[in-house]
Amino acid sequence: MAQLQLIKQSPGILIPATPETSEFLQSKCKLGAVLVADFKQVRNPAFHRRFFALLNLGFEYWEPTGGAISTNERKLVTGYARFLATFGGNEPALLNAAEQYLERIADRRAGSISACKSFDAYRAWVTVEAGHYDAIQLPDGTLRKHPRSIAFANMDETEFHQLYQAALDVLWRWILHKPFRSHEEAENAAAQLMNFAG
Repeated sequence: MAQLQLIKQSPGILIPATPETSEFLQSKCKLGAVLVADFKQVRNPAFHRRFFALLNLGFEYWEPTGGAISTNERKLVTGYARFLATFGGNEPALLNAAEQYLERIADRRAGSISACKSFDAYRAWVTVEAGHYDAIQLPDGTLRKHPRSIAFANMDETEFHQLYQAALDVLWRWILHKPFRSHEEAENAAAQLMNFAG
């Protein structure tokens, strides 16, 4: 059976929202036919486009750097250097040595590989950082954060608005605070990007 998209025009009157729905109702349904359906109000598609415009804006301003050494590895090595300094070592010298060690490891790991940008990986990262994920335990006991779907069928308008605000905060904290003076300025730039693409 077809999935119909309808718009409430006035009390008691629904009209086709898409050409496909109009075609289905005109060609497949006889006048007076009774249709049975489970109705669900969908999110505002303009707000969905606004979310993707915001993601695209962040993606355009993001430049990958490093990556051969994880944040946790860096914390571990510098933490160990600070620990050694508590036993009478020169902390600045130990931190400098730790940084040189990390750079050496990063060079070995990276080799001839250059960092590249992936929109899918970036979008998943933003979604997880915004708190919209499921924690999945893997066979080795580790937990992996898996982004939840943002499809229309999986999220209502209120939940999507919360995701949008959380994603804006994530993008502001990591990327957009550099080129823009405020959240509003960043959102206006995203809106202009959306209007340009549309």
